[in-house]
Amino acid sequence: MTATIWNTFNQQLLGFIKARVNSKETAEDILQEVFIKIHKGVDKLKDSSKIESWIYQITRNSIIDHYRKRKLSTQELNFDTALPEEIDEATLDFTECLKPFIQQLPEKYKDILWKTTYGNQSQTDYAQSNGLTYSTTKSRMQRARKHLNQLFNQCCSIEADKYGNIIDVEKKDCSC
Repeated sequence: MTATIWNTFNQQLLGFIKARVNSKETAEDILQEVFIKIHKGVDKLKDSSKIESWIYQITRNSIIDHYRKRKLSTQELNFDTALPEEIDEATLDFTECLKPFIQQLPEKYKDILWKTTYGNQSQTDYAQSNGLTYSTTKSRMQRARKHLNQLFNQCCSIEADKYGNIIDVEKKDCSC
């Protein structure tokens, strides 16, 4: 059963993890931890129709555990080097693909995305450290994501599965 799960979810989970950590090696380590947990707990799963949500919950928890262990602060993260300047088509990662678009955003939107979505700062902590209300922070994040989505869709077409996971990216005729 674990081999089937590995073959089915291996690449999806690796992409999911890589979008949330700053290192390919770290992502691969977390993926291994996830599959060890899956292997140990798959027999305890009562409803096999919920296997995908169970797997993603294990993955999210493993990512959280990783950050808790390392106790990273956003000051330790270097977002300028976290994503490469050039995108290798063979190993296209959605986070890497978004970097040029994020760089085009106004500073306040770029900052909130880097620190909360790609960093480990919660929106509550971001609000406090920037003298904003939580409501303002949530609104700013929504506007940042909307603006990022518009920039991306001007240049690329994306195909997602029913869960919102990116399964294909195709460049349009543009210079991105």
